[in-house]
Amino acid sequence: MSSLGKLFKWGTFAYEAFLALPIIGGAFVVANAWIPLGVAFLLHAVAIAVLYNERGRVAGNVLGVITSIIAFIPIVGWIMHGITALVLLIEGLSGSRRTPRY
Repeated sequence: MSSLGKLFKWGTFAYEAFLALPIIGGAFVVANAWIPLGVAFLLHAVAIAVLYNERGRVAGNVLGVITSIIAFIPIVGWIMHGITALVLLIEGLSGSRRTPRY
């Protein structure tokens, strides 16, 4: 995975982990009129495109797209952001040790 792919993988992980914080993440989303969910959707969509071209793992970012669509539901959104952050963390850690698929 190139440095751009790693940047998107770790950047989307950090953003999802922030949104998964119980009070702070929810307050941030509500205070900004759910725009952060649209930003998350765009970040994950771009990450999917970049990682797909690099033949990297995209499952965490696909889950992130789904999360950003259904995250307007308060408790479900919090749980989904946490799960997505965990999946992105696992992919980020294992992606640095993987050889590319050619």
